[in-house]
Amino acid sequence: MAEHASDRRRLVRAAMNAPYLEREEEHDLAVRWREQGDEAALHRLTAAHMRLVIAMAAKFRRYGLSNADLIQEGHIGLLEAASRFEPEREVRFSTYAAWWIRAAIQDYVLRNWSIVRGGTSSTQKALFFNLRRIRARLAQQMGNIGEAAIDREVAATLGVSVGDVAAMGARLSGPDASLNAPLYDRDEASGERQDALVADQIDVDEAVGATIDGERRLRWLDEALTVLDERELKIVRERRLAGDGETLETIGRRLGISKERVRQIEARALEKLRSALLARQPDRAAFV
Repeated sequence: MAEHASDRRRLVRAAMNAPYLEREEEHDLAVRWREQGDEAALHRLTAAHMRLVIAMAAKFRRYGLSNADLIQEGHIGLLEAASRFEPEREVRFSTYAAWWIRAAIQDYVLRNWSIVRGGTSSTQKALFFNLRRIRARLAQQMGNIGEAAIDREVAATLGVSVGDVAAMGARLSGPDASLNAPLYDRDEASGERQDALVADQIDVDEAVGATIDGERRLRWLDEALTVLDERELKIVRERRLAGDGETLETIGRRLGISKERVRQIEARALEKLRSALLARQPDRAAFV
């Protein structure tokens, strides 16, 4: 830890002591790097702008990330700027590099501020980095108009939906909470927070048990059906085992008997099934 702090201080001192570049010298270094691949020129160009990286990284310290990591990401953005810079456009390298440095640091913050990945579109970035500031400014300008009204103003200002504003506000309102943390503060005996989550799917043990029970009941039914005669079996299958059971009248018309007679045969067949099931295994009473 002390070694990392020492390296960080050394980096900051080197950046602050690096000489400023005049416009002509900056242009010459950029041309040498772009056209000749002169790494010494690249080093001088980027070293002279590391103070810009450090200053930019300091603006993002409130997100709770390591300053050294923010500087490192900003340095990557600086190198990206150097690889894309076009000296012939006659703009200062610092002006061009500032955008790439900021973008690299913002991407790093979005990736690491929370274990829950947020949107990385330009509008989502603007919402993430500006929501608190805009909310505070609107509250000061508009007075006590309510959070919902302020969120509508923020949405209009940034060109996002009110739902996006509310969702981002919820994300920024507190840190991530581990699902493995105790359900009640410091009370490990209470179980973990994940234990209180409601599962969308049936428990695996219950699912397996239900499958086994279903197969067992089908086997019992197949065995019991053997005690029925042909007409009883036909009526039971069409009335009780088909997807949409046939009516007594329909079955009676098909068999050439009255619907009352069909009802009597069905009742007798069901009683025979019940007796057959209980005779083979009395503990099947719950099933029948």
